[in-house]
Amino acid sequence: MESVLRYLDWKSVGLALLGGLISLFLLEIFRLNSIRSSCPPGPKPLPFVGNLPDFFRDRMAFVKLMPKYGEMCSIHLGKKQTIVLNSMQILKEAFVQNGAIFSGRPSVPLLHWIHRGKGIVMASYGHSWRQQRRFALHTLRDFGLGKKTVEERVAEEAHYLIKEMLKQEGKPFYPIHLFMNAVSNIICSIIFGDRFDYDNKSFATLLEILNKNVLLSGSAVGQIFNLVPFIKYFPGPHQRIRENASALREFILEIVEEHKKTLDPDNPRDFIDAYLIEMTKQESKEDSTFHVENMIKSTSDLFSAGTETTANTLRWGLIYMMNHPDVQERCHEEIVRVLGFDRPPCMDDRARLPYTCATVYEIQRYANIIPLGLVHITTEPTQLRGYHLPAGTDVWPNLTAVMTDKEHWKYPDTFNPENFLDEKGQFCKNDYFLPFSLGPRVCLGETLARTELFIFFTSLLQRIKYSWPPGAPPYNTEGIVGVIRSPLPFNTICLSRETTP
Repeated sequence: MESVLRYLDWKSVGLALLGGLISLFLLEIFRLNSIRSSCPPGPKPLPFVGNLPDFFRDRMAFVKLMPKYGEMCSIHLGKKQTIVLNSMQILKEAFVQNGAIFSGRPSVPLLHWIHRGKGIVMASYGHSWRQQRRFALHTLRDFGLGKKTVEERVAEEAHYLIKEMLKQEGKPFYPIHLFMNAVSNIICSIIFGDRFDYDNKSFATLLEILNKNVLLSGSAVGQIFNLVPFIKYFPGPHQRIRENASALREFILEIVEEHKKTLDPDNPRDFIDAYLIEMTKQESKEDSTFHVENMIKSTSDLFSAGTETTANTLRWGLIYMMNHPDVQERCHEEIVRVLGFDRPPCMDDRARLPYTCATVYEIQRYANIIPLGLVHITTEPTQLRGYHLPAGTDVWPNLTAVMTDKEHWKYPDTFNPENFLDEKGQFCKNDYFLPFSLGPRVCLGETLARTELFIFFTSLLQRIKYSWPPGAPPYNTEGIVGVIRSPLPFNTICLSRETTP
């Protein structure tokens, strides 16, 4: 060995390394050209990193650019090719007509590191997912989902929320915690059997780490982890994501242990009770997927999804009402004309509150909190519009493209409730309204979210007037785009309508 090294000099080593790097670079270019020749068109990727630089530079601009390549296009995130579907027609063809083929979920390194593929939202399409989703839907319905009992819970919680907001009357404050606590209390009452007071510091901390985890998972930190997952063995901000997930897990486990002590199999009080009972029923079945880990992850999915998305939408709604005081006033006048100041709203009131209902829908459309939906994968090889997609191909639904389609929206690029009103001023649905996605993987909390958004929004505008603090600079509505599109921090001033001249 020494005799070999004697004949080598640093110049030779350097040339060999350079030659190796050039060879790798040329091979990567050849690989990309080969892939691009047989896949849908899309932005030109760079070697090794693909389209990640453009994706990180401005995610919303990148998402909005996709339709220019056609209703079906390709992007490369690192070395991974992803298909993006940009029209309603192709989304229906894939996710509805061929739902079983396009309903898989990828094994995302970051999520697998934390959750091991359990639960509902990111679970693989198969037996476990079907059992968990079916059980969750049936149990949520048993405990009031879609019934008057949930409407009454939301109306009661709206009363608490208004009371908390008016404690800050006339003073600038950031309402993120209040919205998260109020929305979370609805799903908490269903899955845990109880709500949490707004001054509960431990619950406030839990909601804070939940919000941070959503931001971190969708940030560059999360994307870098997915590209080089071996960094899990090293310190860094990615470790905070796992620590936060562990805190949520411990919170749920504590509640589960308390439920076990007081469980009455004949009288389940909530989702946790129902799950514990089902675990006992299913323990002798070989194909049962009801076990502690699935219970924790399914509960976590319901808690997280039932909190962050709706609270986020309400925050955007408040921003739009402050930016469009004419819309806020028109909603308030309609609400007071129909309900007065004191009667809480219910879902049956929607027909008599067409402008308010249209405003809630427009908030969801324009806030566009999940611009690319959640990623799907193909569960088997398939063809779509003449292109061959191997099993395991990542597929993203471009919900932004559908909900800003210029051919199907009157005002696609601006906030305007007229998008959901007909010539007579009556509310009218639009088939291109897709905030909950579609197909077998459609959001299972859609009914609850619709109820919460309408009743919370209507109750808040019924009793409170919102405005920007005096001298506040124009608000940046681009937001923070990760897994969820979140608004930047902001302050609001609220005044009771009973004291407002």
